[in-house]
Amino acid sequence: MNAPERINLPLSEAVTEEEIPGDLAMWFFIFAELAVFALLLGGMAFARGTWPEMFSAGVATLHPEAGLINTLALLTGSYAVARGVAAVRERRLEKLPVWFFWGALSGVFYVVVKSVEYVQLFNAGYNLRTNTFYFFYFFTTFFHLMHVVLGMVILLVVARRWQRQVYQTAETRRMAADSAASYWHMVDLVWLMLFPLLYILP
Repeated sequence: MNAPERINLPLSEAVTEEEIPGDLAMWFFIFAELAVFALLLGGMAFARGTWPEMFSAGVATLHPEAGLINTLALLTGSYAVARGVAAVRERRLEKLPVWFFWGALSGVFYVVVKSVEYVQLFNAGYNLRTNTFYFFYFFTTFFHLMHVVLGMVILLVVARRWQRQVYQTAETRRMAADSAASYWHMVDLVWLMLFPLLYILP
């Protein structure tokens, strides 16, 4: 039996390692977003220390099961996105749109669960003006929700452009996949900080 033929790609198609995955402009955007979230989390921590009883009472009205479900949804999405990027590294290019689609679908699941949670709280009489806890809860989680939606859009746009073969070289393909994945993982990371602060800590 003959040995399998080895495929030698042109230098322009070779996968090279980078210190930072994705586009540098995307990383500037990610760091700017993280700075805004850091300010919000810092303000929340200060308010929690100033009004601990108010925050404890507010946490008791939330739905930790919904928070846990959304955590699992975003982690599942991050796994799917990571699998898409891995497929690119392994030159199984046709797999990326499928994995990115599943990542975006996990975002849809997150949005639905969070919307149901908002409706339940609104029906119970809580809103941004109730007190400082609910201001931080609604403002911060809705701000994060908008980032989840943007992350879904980015994943779907990259997947669609991938199917249409807009990315013609290995470098542009890797740049697009890594940039989209980096943004999605940022959204996931922020939620992993929000979840214990809002749903677990008394």
